[in-house]
Amino acid sequence: MTPRIDAVGLVVSDMAASVAFYRRLGLAFPEGAESEPHCEAGLPGGLRLLLDTEATVRSFHAGWRPPTGGYRTGLAFRCDSPAEVDATYAELVEAGHHGELKPWDAFWGQRYAVVHDPDGNGVDLFAPLAQ
Repeated sequence: MTPRIDAVGLVVSDMAASVAFYRRLGLAFPEGAESEPHCEAGLPGGLRLLLDTEATVRSFHAGWRPPTGGYRTGLAFRCDSPAEVDATYAELVEAGHHGELKPWDAFWGQRYAVVHDPDGNGVDLFAPLAQ
């Protein structure tokens, strides 16, 4: 058997803020997830997004320290249309999240934008441009 990817995990500093952010992007976390030290949401294709608090990670990895610097990880969310990229970006920025890169028409044929989640991870929003 060949190992296959099953989940993407993020270590978060504020579970409630992270759950709220990713719920705005359509992920379904269980009720009460915002007060748990670990939670997960199913993703299309069977993958899962796992969120763990920093305290949870330290409980089994005593030497762990949060990474510093720029992009530590990145997630990309496909939108149905260029207009949805714009609307989703605006909604997240209006909710107080940092807009890293305003929506633009990328040379590779996508409407593209980047917003940061509560821990500064880049979250790309994209949709193919109309042909």
